Amino acid sequence: MPKGIPEAVPEDGLTTRQRRNLPILAVHTGPGKGKSTAAFGMALRAWNQGFDVGVFQFVKSAKWKVGEEAAFRALGHLHDETGAGGEVEWHKMGEGWSWTRKKGSDEDHAAAAQEGWREIARRLGEQTHRFYVLDEFTYPLKWGWIDVAEVVSVLGDRPGNQHVVITGRDAPQALLDVADLVTEMTKVKHPMDAGRKGQRGIEW
Repeated sequence: MPKGIPEAVPEDGLTTRQRRNLPILAVHTGPGKGKSTAAFGMALRAWNQGFDVGVFQFVKSAKWKVGEEAAFRALGHLHDETGAGGEVEWHKMGEGWSWTRKKGSDEDHAAAAQEGWREIARRLGEQTHRFYVLDEFTYPLKWGWIDVAEVVSVLGDRPGNQHVVITGRDAPQALLDVADLVTEMTKVKHPMDAGRKGQRGIEW
């Protein structure tokens, strides 16, 4: 696909402009590093275009100080103060639908995950955001806490022009099938293989 030119033009009755403006469902999966990092890079582009950005983290601990969170919260404040970029909402573990570092059974954790998904589905129906990051969302799907068929249906039928990017290993095939953009991160080499731990500015 040189210079962004598609190899074939689909016979879908749409103009080039209409086709170019279709909403994207992206999935970043695979065992390699960089799935969330790439998603937040896309969110940064969206913010720069003035899109309302909603981030929903499903597994990472509330106590983990994620660098992207601090940056996006600052961008949200910048928008509020100057009008630059778009609005930003960041929801993470410990703020509504967390199971990490919380006591309870698997049933309790599944119920919390379902609560989070219902909130996202509601926002999609109301077109609350223009760009969504569902970070580590593949895990509650893999564990059976959230129904994959329902997720595929809601995402496939979402109204308007809402872009969604989902991250996490082992994305279910049904989700990959409905996605417009699928990237699999494959590890070739990692410093942790040589006994080196994650470091500031690289992992967080």
